[in-house]
Amino acid sequence: MTAVLSIDFANAERVAEPDFAHHPVAVDVSKVSRTFAGNTVLDRLDLKIHSGEFVALLGASGSGKTTLLRILAGLDAPDGGEAWVPEARTVVFQEPRLVQSMKVWRNVVIGLPGRLATRDRAEAALAEVGLDHRIDAWPATLSGGEAQRAALARALVREPRLLLLDEPFAALDALTRLKMQRLIGELCQAHGPATLLVTHDVEEAILLADRILVLQDGAIGYDTRVRLPHPRRAGGKEFDALRDTLLAELGVPQTE
Repeated sequence: MTAVLSIDFANAERVAEPDFAHHPVAVDVSKVSRTFAGNTVLDRLDLKIHSGEFVALLGASGSGKTTLLRILAGLDAPDGGEAWVPEARTVVFQEPRLVQSMKVWRNVVIGLPGRLATRDRAEAALAEVGLDHRIDAWPATLSGGEAQRAALARALVREPRLLLLDEPFAALDALTRLKMQRLIGELCQAHGPATLLVTHDVEEAILLADRILVLQDGAIGYDTRVRLPHPRRAGGKEFDALRDTLLAELGVPQTE
């Protein structure tokens, strides 16, 4: 069963190269295993994520990235081991998953206690993602990027201590994806949750993450800290070297 660890994030700060080792642990995964139809997807996996730390998880299709995220979200349970996570956690999926029969602002505060599920609270969250002008819109009238912004506002309005992102930009066009990457980076720095981003995009991982993991054979096979200062741009000697290393870890060696 996923357990709950109460953590104080009040003093967590993000700087160019923060030393997260001195921050409280937000996620503590110990010897977690998960098997489907006799196939071991996660094999005694260990992982720690500190408060305020943005971690990107890479891996081949079927390597168990989403399985791990679902365990951390409480949507699945491991067959063995333990996963300690903060109670206040939210997930942004690849699909916005908005309720079509509710206006945008009601989607943002859906599920919150009555005293918190206010229009003002929704408007403030939507303003953070640049969508307050669509507060009374119906979900069907939103573009893909707008719908994903609404989903992000819905996640952040809950003030999570752990934000889980399951390939949230995969269905967006290239320009919208770039804008959303910048937005999520800014919002995570402002709010300071521990963040786990599951992605197939190596450059996206480098642009956003403080630390990048590669899932191999059911465990963390590669773990590296990104020393590039924020804000980041693709390209440059250090960026390209890290990209090539990660691609090699993913089984895509670069040719001369």
